[in-house]
Amino acid sequence: MQTIKGPAIFLAQFAGDTAPFDTFDNICKWAAGLGYKGVQVPTWVGGLIDLEKAATSKTYTDELAGTAAKHGVEITELSTHLQGQLVAAHPVYDTMFDGFAPASVHGNPKARQEWAVQQLHWAAKASKNLGLTEHATFSGALAWPFLYPFPQRPAGLVEEAFDELARRWLPILDAMDENGVDLCYEIHPGEDLHDGVTYEMFLERVKNHPRANLLYDPSHFVLQQLDYLDYIDIYHERIKMFHVKDAEFNPTGRQGVYGGYQNWIDRAGRFRSLGDGQVDFASIFSKMAQYDFAGWAVLEWECAIKHPEDGAREGAEFIKNHIIHVTEKAFDDFASSGTDTAANRKILGLD
Repeated sequence: MQTIKGPAIFLAQFAGDTAPFDTFDNICKWAAGLGYKGVQVPTWVGGLIDLEKAATSKTYTDELAGTAAKHGVEITELSTHLQGQLVAAHPVYDTMFDGFAPASVHGNPKARQEWAVQQLHWAAKASKNLGLTEHATFSGALAWPFLYPFPQRPAGLVEEAFDELARRWLPILDAMDENGVDLCYEIHPGEDLHDGVTYEMFLERVKNHPRANLLYDPSHFVLQQLDYLDYIDIYHERIKMFHVKDAEFNPTGRQGVYGGYQNWIDRAGRFRSLGDGQVDFASIFSKMAQYDFAGWAVLEWECAIKHPEDGAREGAEFIKNHIIHVTEKAFDDFASSGTDTAANRKILGLD
């Protein structure tokens, strides 16, 4: 068994225009001061990383890694969540998703999608330059607007959507493979890959590609009422990344899983700071250790109530206290009788 690495923190929810969240140097110093050992970097935040430069300049990535190391932290992974979303976007979301891309491609879905694909290819090379072996992203969604089948979906609609999703992602998966990187899809509502069944539908279409792996985040399964512990048992061989994020689900006579179009604070299901929600992290960390998860435990902070800096400070200690330093020997070794094959055969009555 292996001891999980951490604590680490995903910087996306903290990056901003003011210190200490405005530069990679400042935010690494801030994270280290809270006790984090790693930082996961959102590649769409230009103040933290120049993705094209990271893909084309080993000198630049060495400088980035050196900046992190100066403060005693590592870059754990890069993320292209927003760019991945744009690899496959249904037209109903075009106006809103333009905000995920540069102004030069706004109003031009084809150009926007091409931009997103280029971003993923750069992410593969940038990860290699940084010596990283995992990368986080979203799958995007073509079928999501048709999630609830009323009126009944036309025959073959979902199948065609997933066929197209696979066609778009296969070249990217191959690029990741060429660079020695596992592409880890965050299974998430709003994406066509939002639970185990949809992931399997996709995996079949990409011919069980060895790089089509998973970012595990139990908070999204609480909101869907999916068994997030059984999920680890089923998919542990494909889980290569881990977001430590809490959530709660408190249905009432007025609303349930769909949330009634309410703001986060008023939803039955909502994200919470670590320890304030309902996720059984003791069992999760035990299962991750049991299955030899070799990656990082990364805080992703999202909470409708608590201040983010309080959540970040508390999260470092929470993760640290949940990481299991795995044993190197069996607990009952002291009672071993030291028998051998001959003795075992005698005990079984075979001699």
